[in-house]
Amino acid sequence: QLQLVESGGGLVQPVGSLRLSCVASGLTLDDYAVGWFRQVPGKEREGVSCLSSSDGGTLYADSVKDRFTISRDKGKNTLYLQIDSLKPEDTAVYYCAAGGGVVPNSRPCIITSLYVWGQGTQVTVSS
Repeated sequence: QLQLVESGGGLVQPVGSLRLSCVASGLTLDDYAVGWFRQVPGKEREGVSCLSSSDGGTLYADSVKDRFTISRDKGKNTLYLQIDSLKPEDTAVYYCAAGGGVVPNSRPCIITSLYVWGQGTQVTVSS
């Protein structure tokens, strides 16, 4: 059974940092395009950062560029999102996902043929 499980969300003050984790089971993350998405009530889910399986290339939404860093640990089969300089507008539920490929130059990033989503982890940025 394909499964992604996120963790690491929470309440953090502005300009703080968080690291989100996404542990995969039933699939090897290296074989898939992977990414982090976020959603707030009333808005569409948007891709904040994606990582290609073919060349390891990364894409970031303009709103998070230079603050978010996506990475993957092969040994732990885990995807990470390091979030720095948090802003209140980063408040959202964050999801990881795996799929077939990353659409080139897509911002927010888009993953095609999505196979599996995680259940989400809440990030709240507030003083």
